[in-house]
Amino acid sequence: MKSLPEENREEFIMDKQARMKELIEVLNKASRAYYQEDREVFSNKEYDELYDELQVLEKETGIVMSQSPTQNVGYEVLSELEKETHESPMLSLDKTKSPEALRDWLGEREGLLSWKMDGLTVVLTYRDGILQKAVTRGNGVVGEVITNNARVFKNLPAKIPFAGEVVLRGEAVIKYSDFRKINEGIEDVDARYKNPRNLCSGSVRQLNNEVTDRRNVFFFAFALVEAEGRELENSVESNMLWVQDLGFEIVPYKRVTRENIIGEIQQFSEKIVENDFPSDGLVLIYDDIAYGNSLGRTAKFPRNAIAFKWADEEAETKLLHIEWSPSRTGLINPIAVFEPVELEGTTVSRASLHNISIMEGLELGENDHIKVYKANMIIPQIAENLTRSGTCSPIAHCPACGGATEVRIENDVKTLYCVNPYCSAKKVKLFSHYVSRDAMDIEGLSEATLMKMIEQGFLSELNDLYTLEQYKEQIIAMDGFGEKSYNNLIQSIEKSRETQLFRFVYGIGILNVGSSNAKLLCRHFCNSLENLRGASVEEMTQIDGIGEVIATSVRDYFDNIHNQKLLEKLLPYLHFEVENISAEGDSAQSLLDKTFVITGTVEHFANRKELKEKIESLGGKVTGSVSKKTDYLINNDTMSSSSKNKKAKELGIPVITEEEFLSMIDNNQ
Repeated sequence: MKSLPEENREEFIMDKQARMKELIEVLNKASRAYYQEDREVFSNKEYDELYDELQVLEKETGIVMSQSPTQNVGYEVLSELEKETHESPMLSLDKTKSPEALRDWLGEREGLLSWKMDGLTVVLTYRDGILQKAVTRGNGVVGEVITNNARVFKNLPAKIPFAGEVVLRGEAVIKYSDFRKINEGIEDVDARYKNPRNLCSGSVRQLNNEVTDRRNVFFFAFALVEAEGRELENSVESNMLWVQDLGFEIVPYKRVTRENIIGEIQQFSEKIVENDFPSDGLVLIYDDIAYGNSLGRTAKFPRNAIAFKWADEEAETKLLHIEWSPSRTGLINPIAVFEPVELEGTTVSRASLHNISIMEGLELGENDHIKVYKANMIIPQIAENLTRSGTCSPIAHCPACGGATEVRIENDVKTLYCVNPYCSAKKVKLFSHYVSRDAMDIEGLSEATLMKMIEQGFLSELNDLYTLEQYKEQIIAMDGFGEKSYNNLIQSIEKSRETQLFRFVYGIGILNVGSSNAKLLCRHFCNSLENLRGASVEEMTQIDGIGEVIATSVRDYFDNIHNQKLLEKLLPYLHFEVENISAEGDSAQSLLDKTFVITGTVEHFANRKELKEKIESLGGKVTGSVSKKTDYLINNDTMSSSSKNKKAKELGIPVITEEEFLSMIDNNQ
């Protein structure tokens, strides 16, 4: 780069610095959202482009800010899980989108080219053939201990044929097929998971490993760190084949040289569409470990490996219009509709814009010329707006109900909402929530079925569910229905008439009130709806676990005239089961105001959920972590060195076995 005249240099530096500060702020916010909150502010492609721009600016100016993401591995992890510092930092990889650059990086060396799986990196430690510890990558320096969850990974060996300590790294992932099954089981579309990575991240970091078990998490090893008593080979491939022999699945790879790497990259690209596990590129590592280690590392990247991301296939097209899609939460999502183009072997004509901020950032307008691509060759996205007319703006009226809309700003992101409380889209959500398994548990009413019934006038208010018999002939004639389906539906509705009060309180959709909070409220007010309806905010906040936000939401719900009329029409159809609950703490409520934490395996109950339900039936409360408010920690291994045991002993909280728990409740009856 030619030197600038002295009079222009200061202006040049100031402009560049201002842009660098802007990029640092945007990138750090995006990184924080991605790693700490499991949400995406913008696409990987956009992040990479901004990151590359920052790197260029830092090179041009010679200035690197202390908060630059090019210098920092990641953010501090925010979680209730126990944290642990890695023995050596787990750095990110430098990357390229050029196959030729990847070939040049390899040079005359041999390397291993493998999938860059898109999940959560985990470090496993086995000792005496048994898994002793599992820790997430976290921010690269400090991770979270997820040992109990790792034990239920679907393909992880429970015992390996090696007694010495083995430490290996790999990626925890959820397959596309399992991801689809899980989402299909969630009737509320708005509650479905956005992608397998976000689902995996939440599943791996659960406080209850029963949830992890249901999610079908798989582990694929990609690096052997240590094998006590065994001299490691000077070959990544040899070590990974030994890991495979121990019973672990390893990340699929190909051995490559300068001569065949371009062809192998192409082979990988052709397999993307048929892959059942998510990936966001490839990883190339020198097979010669000593050579790779001799190269050292930068502050951010190791020099023994590099990541490759495919240059996204782009197509130019014309934006036709923005379609606004209302959801049952009131959120209205913008969707770009454009002239159809071929991308990665399929025809696409629509791409989600996610929010108003993205739409405005692209300065979209009808008839604009845009470039579109498929993120990771799967999800259509707008890469660039070539004409940037900026004529598109948020709609003033909801397309579902015609009611007014408003723009809301949260975490610097603009979104559009329908403010009509009686919006038809919201109505579907209310019904869907009311009939869900944890609420009134009415089977046979999918969202699609509910929408049809609302559109045809069968359903308007919740009480209409209990008079559907008058539409018998019309319901039987509906697509996907028949007499058998109708009879099953009516039976399920009839069964729901006899229910528990907390299910009803949860089901009517009070803002911020979940199933657990509903149980606390109903138990405190002796399962009396009248007592709950008459309770003040101050009375409710006296309940352990009920804060001002929840209490205010409950009070606001029952004070609303529309809700009062709804309850008047709905309650005659229902009968609430009587539970023997006493505020004085009789035998049926022997654990009233006691808080328990459950850890480890159980022997006398089918699972921890069953033990939890037993505690709650006796008036107790179960939480996920040990605190000063905990009365007992239930762990059959009372001498365990687990984090929960240590914390309980530090706080002077009794650690009891299941048998001791059963004796406790027997003595109180």
